[in-house]
Amino acid sequence: MNIRSLTRGDGVLIGAAVVLFIASFLGISGCDAPDAVCDQFDSINAWEASPLGWGSFLLGIAGVALVVVSRALPQPRKVAGLELGQVGAAFTIAAAWTVLMWIFESDNAGAGLILGLIASLVAAGAAVAGPLVPALKAPLLPAPKPQTPQPYGMQPGQQGVPGGYGYPGAQQHQPYGGPQDPSQGAGQSFGAQAGAPQQQAPHQPEPQQQAPQAQPAGDFAPFWFAVPVARPLYAEDGSQAPIAELAPGTWYLAVEQRGAALVAQTQDGRRGVLQDTTGIQRG
Repeated sequence: MNIRSLTRGDGVLIGAAVVLFIASFLGISGCDAPDAVCDQFDSINAWEASPLGWGSFLLGIAGVALVVVSRALPQPRKVAGLELGQVGAAFTIAAAWTVLMWIFESDNAGAGLILGLIASLVAAGAAVAGPLVPALKAPLLPAPKPQTPQPYGMQPGQQGVPGGYGYPGAQQHQPYGGPQDPSQGAGQSFGAQAGAPQQQAPHQPEPQQQAPQAQPAGDFAPFWFAVPVARPLYAEDGSQAPIAELAPGTWYLAVEQRGAALVAQTQDGRRGVLQDTTGIQRG
């Protein structure tokens, strides 16, 4: 289960479930008698009225749990042919309807019923509108800043490398054939001293003739990115069977570009094609 795949709608659902749980312990009946009489009045809560506690409040909490769990799982789960999220949304709607009926049947609804109705209505609305409203589909937690993981097993500073290749915040390697740093002795022949003048061998071609061969094949440079929502990663052979799922809050390495798609590498070394690149965050 990936917690960072939860959305703002899931956050609303979790908050509504907490309020619903608290409301279940409050009195379900009010008192209209004089204060002296109401001081002696002790209303029962939802759990003491079994049909209300177990048939309404618990049903709403269970529905919220099913919706949140279904969205956090990497693959959808089904029960009797229905997805867990659909079953959970039906539970929240049923809970809101039964609490509303209890209020209609009550002569004087207490704080438990009123607060329970508000929470159950919010839960039902978030369960239904969560996948439809853009504001509720946004990630609940922002993507974390990378901590300097090394995809190729190299630690920062090893062998003169200041940081992981292409990782956000690390210095980028120069492309093949690009300008070199003279202080590192780049371009010197084997055994020559740094800073010593170089003599061009007669058989070597002119630098102008070597330049076209030293240019990179393309202008694409690998970079790190994160996806805003969970997206499938397809095999490079063009099949439509997902081989992995990219989750929000995790950085992945883009190693190649194919039109509008990217060839991405996961942290466990798997490679695949990310067809939907809209809204990705580059490192």
